[in-house]
Amino acid sequence: MTHIRKAVFPVAGLGTRFLPATKSVPKEMLPLVDRPLIQYAIDEARAAGIEEFIFVSAAGKSALEDYFCTARALEAQLREAGKTKALEALEATRMPEGAMTILRQDQPRGLGHAVLLARRLVGDEPFAVLLPDDVIRGATPALSQMVDAHARTGGHMVAAMDVPRAEVGAYGVLDCGESRGRVTRARSLVEKPDPALAPSTRAVIGRYILEPSIFDELARLGPGSGGEIQLTDAINRDLPRAGVSGYRFEGERFDCGSVRGFVEATLAFALDRSDLGEGLESRLAAQLGLRPAA
Repeated sequence: MTHIRKAVFPVAGLGTRFLPATKSVPKEMLPLVDRPLIQYAIDEARAAGIEEFIFVSAAGKSALEDYFCTARALEAQLREAGKTKALEALEATRMPEGAMTILRQDQPRGLGHAVLLARRLVGDEPFAVLLPDDVIRGATPALSQMVDAHARTGGHMVAAMDVPRAEVGAYGVLDCGESRGRVTRARSLVEKPDPALAPSTRAVIGRYILEPSIFDELARLGPGSGGEIQLTDAINRDLPRAGVSGYRFEGERFDCGSVRGFVEATLAFALDRSDLGEGLESRLAAQLGLRPAA
């Protein structure tokens, strides 16, 4: 049993970087090799002991609900055809009865607002937030690492990694204090700082473990950066009560919110596959051999 039982998945974004594909397919349903992005986040959450899954979506996005529903006609056809491997592949898409809830965000009001919508369902216990855009590959799932660390530290915890200083303006950044192993206590978080003024290069990545006190601060917040309710602002306001630490996870993170990151993740996960890797390596070597070195 884990002390973190519930997870929130904000998936209300429009995915405009992936147009025209996301005109009809929500970004979280884009396939990374042969699984949609959301499945990687769900698998990571399950590995960490999550039992209740709360999705904050938007109107008109029915693909997510369809994906996790039982496809009885499809399964009957596969069973009749004796396609057992295909049936086994569908197992990961099953949700226990009552384990999944979909909330609707009426308009894009920021990550903080999306998290606040889950308040009634989360209740008075710590919970996880996973952003499916961030796919993390590692021997131990990133959220599992964080859950273990949070059991010792408590408070708010964010996944963190070092990025080049020129790129810190795209992230929330830790103002780092004392470090013990992979856990760094933070004096504050700074949202998308000027690289020249950033307190560090330790960036916040899309995994959070939050204490329920965050909801009081989110409810009091007005719009922040970009006119949206920022989760970073609420964490900063709650520092005196709960504190915040950054967990430097073991693993490789792919920014699948960008086309380049999505392609890089596709290559990395495909090369990991025993049924794809060898042939793909040969194809890549041949393709790269056609191009002179820069």
